[in-house]
Amino acid sequence: MGIMLNAALAQEGWPAVTKEMKPWTRWWWMGSAVDKPNLARELQDLSDIGIGGVEVTPIYGAKGYESRYTPYLSGNWMDMLAFTAQKTSSLGLGLDMNLGTGWPFGGAQVTEQDAATKFFLDEVVLKQGDQLRFPLIPSDGKQTFAHLQALRAFKANGEEINLDQYIGKTTGHWSTNEAVRVIALFAGRTKQKVKRAAPGGEGFTLDHLGAIPVQHYLGSFAQVFQGRQISIRSFFNDSYEVYGANWTDSFLQEFHKRKRYRLEDYLLDFAGKGADKDREARVKSDYREVVSAVLRDNFLIPFTKFAHQRGALSRNQAHGSPGNLIDLYASTDIAECETFGSSFFSIPNLRRDSADVRNVDPDPMMFKFASSATNTHGKKYTSSETFTWLTEHFRTALSQTKPEVEQLFLAGVNHVFYHGTTYSPTDVAFPGWLFYASVNFTSDNPLWTHMAGLNQYITRVQSILQSTQADNELLVYWPIYDVWHDTDGAFKTLGVHHVDRWLHPTDFYKQSIALQQSGYSFDFVTDAILDQTTVDSERLVTAKNARPYKAVIVPKSQYFSEVTLANLLDLAKQGATVIFQGLPEDVHGFHHVEERRKQLNDLLATLKLSATENNQYTAYGKGKIYVTTDVHSALETEQISAERLVRSGLKFSRRFHDGKRYYYLVNHSNKTVDDVFRFNAWGASCTLLDPQTGKIFKLPIQQGNVRLQIPPGYAWLVALSDEPVANTPYPYISKKTELPVFKQPWKVTFISGGPELPKSRTLQQPSFWTAWNDADANRFSGIAHYETTVQLDKQRHKSYLLTLGAVGESARILVNNQEAGILWAHPFQLEISDLLRKGKNTIRIEVANLMANRVRDLDQRKVSWRNYHEINFVNIDYEGFDAASWQVMDSGLQGPVKLFAY
Repeated sequence: MGIMLNAALAQEGWPAVTKEMKPWTRWWWMGSAVDKPNLARELQDLSDIGIGGVEVTPIYGAKGYESRYTPYLSGNWMDMLAFTAQKTSSLGLGLDMNLGTGWPFGGAQVTEQDAATKFFLDEVVLKQGDQLRFPLIPSDGKQTFAHLQALRAFKANGEEINLDQYIGKTTGHWSTNEAVRVIALFAGRTKQKVKRAAPGGEGFTLDHLGAIPVQHYLGSFAQVFQGRQISIRSFFNDSYEVYGANWTDSFLQEFHKRKRYRLEDYLLDFAGKGADKDREARVKSDYREVVSAVLRDNFLIPFTKFAHQRGALSRNQAHGSPGNLIDLYASTDIAECETFGSSFFSIPNLRRDSADVRNVDPDPMMFKFASSATNTHGKKYTSSETFTWLTEHFRTALSQTKPEVEQLFLAGVNHVFYHGTTYSPTDVAFPGWLFYASVNFTSDNPLWTHMAGLNQYITRVQSILQSTQADNELLVYWPIYDVWHDTDGAFKTLGVHHVDRWLHPTDFYKQSIALQQSGYSFDFVTDAILDQTTVDSERLVTAKNARPYKAVIVPKSQYFSEVTLANLLDLAKQGATVIFQGLPEDVHGFHHVEERRKQLNDLLATLKLSATENNQYTAYGKGKIYVTTDVHSALETEQISAERLVRSGLKFSRRFHDGKRYYYLVNHSNKTVDDVFRFNAWGASCTLLDPQTGKIFKLPIQQGNVRLQIPPGYAWLVALSDEPVANTPYPYISKKTELPVFKQPWKVTFISGGPELPKSRTLQQPSFWTAWNDADANRFSGIAHYETTVQLDKQRHKSYLLTLGAVGESARILVNNQEAGILWAHPFQLEISDLLRKGKNTIRIEVANLMANRVRDLDQRKVSWRNYHEINFVNIDYEGFDAASWQVMDSGLQGPVKLFAY
């Protein structure tokens, strides 16, 4: 797989490239120890390899460099940010900014009063005649900023005694004339400090649920930006890791305003100590729903308003939040998901070492929570924090990044942010300053010179994804109330590391997987989105700029909103198709439960369907309602067809723009897909836009069928339209014949890297330089040339394919001193016909390995290179990092190198 370095990215048939179409990177400022010359150098380097922008995130610093630290938000720090903005603008790069240091939001400007807040439910058992003395203090002796918010005593028979009149008492006591247990609700503080904080950014984590604390926090940034013209594209909020922050001082008032009953009147249920488990679950569901609403209204919406007031966008990672993730993603301008760890792919010879694998694989279905928020609201970008802990340090090859980023694209992400790049001044020796959870895309990494291959591939794919809309035919409702309706604690966060608990067991997840495997494309929809959905010509329209959908599917659920059911029935009346896996069983929550239950049952009665019988159908107004466990049959009845190409093992994403439909097709299987297919979309012409090379070809259509020929690890972009885009027919590979041309020796020359350059060698056949029993080669990280000559009887009507075999880890190809492309991922093959000539040809293969062998040597020699404040430097299991015991990683070119004519 390769790219043409001498071809411009913006070619005829491809969209004109914007900076957002390129990948961006998170740019850690360690200790904010930055200076203008190094900032300018790094930005130039990033621009040169095809990065489109940076997100500045200040974090802890390296020891020994404290004199260079710049306090966060100081005048000098703001000057460095202003310089960065000027430099990025001059280079055509974009600039985003984390609105904090490390994560989550917080810092020196956050007082204890504005700090992350939690509730304490303390129980005191009193015997007859015992006294409750005031003031009451929480059982957590570390609390220095806590106050009592509710106080109730409960008799043995469950009767409640309201003691709220004692709140605020600093003296006196209350006596009981019978045995009781007292529940005291305190508002306290989590004491959490900002993780990985930069100098000047240390301090308490913000109370994200509190309207006043959030305004104070945003106001502190408004003050430092006042009078400065610094162009920021978007302000960023990292994943919600506000541990245990389940309250805000005004929460009881917020709860009463939204639910019309007092949470403090149900303290026994809220504490999980009552006898009525159904009521407990309902009260906790209401609590969780209010937490979600408060987080949206008090934090995310003001955060977005703050960004807009400064001419910027808001960008947010909602995962990990205690709320409805889709609605929270939708509350800012750009929804951002996250990849964490590595996935298994069947691609032949794709390396996946067991030592590099964390205990949690990324789940592509999780990415769709973010892209669904984008698509259903008609927004443009879904971004991703990409490659976090993809492998162990220094062992990530570009070939391993490709299928991971393709999973994001297939799930609807269209703007990736690398995780990432660490600012490192030139006077810091190899391996430079590094962040502990990163793939280390830095100039000290030998793969840096070949990253243009990955970057141009991503740019080409994103150029299509960003200039089109998702063409998904279905909406799948997420039954959030089933998630919220349990008695396990009170606070519930929905994180990417625990999807096996809150996502995988659900009918929603199982139905979504089944739909995807069958070839359907869909977005998730929530109660709030359905509330704003309309019908136009039997299609569901979720927002003004969103693509319409053909049907909505409601997976089997126990707890349901009567308002949402009314909305669904109203949509059906207007002509929509609604498919229930099973009718809702009950309303959610506790507020006005009997009244709402009657409303739900009255609505269900209008269907005149059995609550227990499967496979039912009824016309409803202008539309249709199905109640069936066989969703696929209902879809077929409605002539909503799945894409049959998935039966071949291909994965796809379908897009639409201006009458054209685009299919992004990826082969993650272990075999070449070579067959004819009929797409659901139709066009008079079919065009292949090869995102690996940038080349464009005409694909013949025969009786509505198109031949696809996609090897393992490769991707195609296919465009269907009425107007032809390309005239050159695609040269399908057939009758492939190996040519015995590699008969001359290979000269291997080391050209850059360290700790020192090994001696050159001449080989009869290519081999890894780590197979030579050469100590210098075993510890070398860098680039070497493998060069030979071939005699070729070039034939005019033949095409020629170069395959490299085993590569450790990426290669730039030069044929007769002309750039052919970079081979950076499987299947490591490249068509080179245009560069070959009749007679003698020189083949040079420039191979780059990884940093691993050189770091192994540093640790074996006990060279001190990792010395940071805070977490310092850990391995993939968050233990002390030491590469001394690693095996030497295969490096160089093993081959066999082959040339095929076809």
